[in-house]
Amino acid sequence: MDPERGDRGGEQRSPAEATSDVGVRRTVAAVSAPALAATRLTLPGVMDAKGRVDESRLRMHIFKNGGVSPSERGLAWRFLFGMYPCSSTALERPLLHEQLAVRYQAMKRKWQQVLPASIRIRLNGTDAELVAAVKYFDQRQAQVQQQAQDQREEVRDRLAFLELQAQILFERYTFDLEELKEAIRIIDKDVPRTNRCLTYYLDKGLGNLLVLRDVLITYAAFHPEVSYAQGMNDLCSRFLEVLDSEVDAFWSFSCYMEKFSKDFRADGLHRKIELQADLLKELDPHLYAHLVTETMESFTFCHRWLLLGFQREFEHSDALRLFEILSCDHLELISQQVDRARYQERLAQKCSTEDNPESELQTINTDFTFELFICASILLENRESLLRCRDDVQLIQFATSLQGTLDLNSTLKKAEQHFFNYCKRCAWGYMSGHCGGQESKEDDFLYQLRNLFF
Repeated sequence: MDPERGDRGGEQRSPAEATSDVGVRRTVAAVSAPALAATRLTLPGVMDAKGRVDESRLRMHIFKNGGVSPSERGLAWRFLFGMYPCSSTALERPLLHEQLAVRYQAMKRKWQQVLPASIRIRLNGTDAELVAAVKYFDQRQAQVQQQAQDQREEVRDRLAFLELQAQILFERYTFDLEELKEAIRIIDKDVPRTNRCLTYYLDKGLGNLLVLRDVLITYAAFHPEVSYAQGMNDLCSRFLEVLDSEVDAFWSFSCYMEKFSKDFRADGLHRKIELQADLLKELDPHLYAHLVTETMESFTFCHRWLLLGFQREFEHSDALRLFEILSCDHLELISQQVDRARYQERLAQKCSTEDNPESELQTINTDFTFELFICASILLENRESLLRCRDDVQLIQFATSLQGTLDLNSTLKKAEQHFFNYCKRCAWGYMSGHCGGQESKEDDFLYQLRNLFF
């Protein structure tokens, strides 16, 4: 068969079918060997014989083991961030991956057709590394597309059908061109600022910067309510590096942003900073009072920590571990609502009387996420340095000085202790007001709480 003409048994193919074949070749080019290999890997202890994953066990495994091993990380992230349903089997995932790859390529091709001038990053000639990156990228794409022509007939036909479905799905999708052009302009400024010291972007790996750019533009084009905000390049870079696949990075990043896109809006970030201040006020009122003086009116100096999951404060491999620990949602107060409700129900049955009926009190602020305890532990560990700061400039200098210096294991241990003490204090306050502080009931709650750690 001539892959360029698309002849099949001497039958002349239509222009639409020929166009579909071009999309297939691009699709196959996007399905990297690591991505396909990941569909055949296993996660011992959390995956059954058919390849289905126990989601709660996966999240507990990540938290209690301080992350996953580098060899498990790629597969674990595909489930953790929702690219693959945990209920999918090992036989189903390769087919699911083909569908995701075809759909992604159709989305990318859509904005490239509308804005052909934006297909390539605009270089001013002053960045020799990026000029080389474009060369590496083009060479790699040509090689992979040549390999794609050797696909078996049945595979090509299946992908062609999926391509036709994707074309129909996105045929009527329209863009706000001015907003998309503005997003691309900012992306083209931010992508070159992505950490090029990472092994993933060294030498010919520089071409991965262009892959990152395509992922970010495609996301912005099809999520106009979010579009692009500064910092997303660093966040998306994690997914691309760990998954080593353009397609998988896009879908995993998209799933992550479904939950956390609000953090990139002013109101969402403002709310998170308010919560951080409230938590510090609970843990250390004196330090809190110092940081909210007239010359230091907010906690914005640590907003990047919260926005990007402390990406620059820890050594790179530790930052990846922390990111997956925070994303597993194991130690979140909101996840304890059922157990706490059951506990308080038992407590109410034993302690309430008909003469003194009281409504159940909210004893714990469930908006305090574990990342806030991580941030608080960093602030408390550097308490003396913070107390010496007198204005926002000094606070920013302090935050900058911590980059790459923090120890993850120590920080996690302290954050867990602050979390435990906060819950203990809240529970004790509740029981003191309702039951006279009976220790057996406190022990019952603390026993359940300790089980979250060990």
